[in-house]
Amino acid sequence: MADVLRSLRVFDERGDPGADCARVLGVPGVAVSLLVKADQGPESVWCFPELTGRFEDLQFTLGEGPGPDALRDGVPVLEPDLRLVRPERWPVLLPAARELGVLGVNCFPLGIGAARVGVLTVLCDGKPLSDQQYIDATALAAALTSAALRGDPVAGPGGLRRAAVHQATGMISVQLDVPVAQAMLRLRAHAFASGRPLGEVAADVVARRIRFHHEGEDRDDDAGGDMSGPDAPGETSPEDGRG
Repeated sequence: MADVLRSLRVFDERGDPGADCARVLGVPGVAVSLLVKADQGPESVWCFPELTGRFEDLQFTLGEGPGPDALRDGVPVLEPDLRLVRPERWPVLLPAARELGVLGVNCFPLGIGAARVGVLTVLCDGKPLSDQQYIDATALAAALTSAALRGDPVAGPGGLRRAAVHQATGMISVQLDVPVAQAMLRLRAHAFASGRPLGEVAADVVARRIRFHHEGEDRDDDAGGDMSGPDAPGETSPEDGRG
């Protein structure tokens, strides 16, 4: 862990910081998300393995889960066995997490006092973290907080993963003439209702395959149904690539 902490300044030049942290912590998966814009959700900057990234995307899409709670409250959220969590706490996330195969999650807020900069997510196999694992994860969270506040590059070789989401949110904000936070809610609702990943829907918005309207449902190329007439709910105009 000492080696990993010393390497934080050069994460962008290394192979896979998530894999290194998971190996050192002895856990199935690790992810780090940072707040890029205050009025939007945290941006996943690196994760290992793919399952962790899918769980991070799930939390981001739904806006609920241990990560959002840790970021909001500023305290670690430790749920080593999601089967024991009350269903009403995260009513949508829990069944989706079980479907993914995520057994337990521990989320550590990155920040100092009221200043929050992100979340460290540590998956587990249904058992609580050991004392040493908890100490190491806390040390990693503190080091990541310091790196983020200094402006050190911790995004890893893949860079930001949700650039399209932020761009799409801005476009929806303009289309609907609503605040960015409300535009993000509309984007999340569309992704959840369609059963598609948030990033995939965002990419369609950026590519103008989906356009949001005040009236009716927002529709895309895969939505089906009668799309005749320029005023059909959610239908895009010719300039949006529909012809």
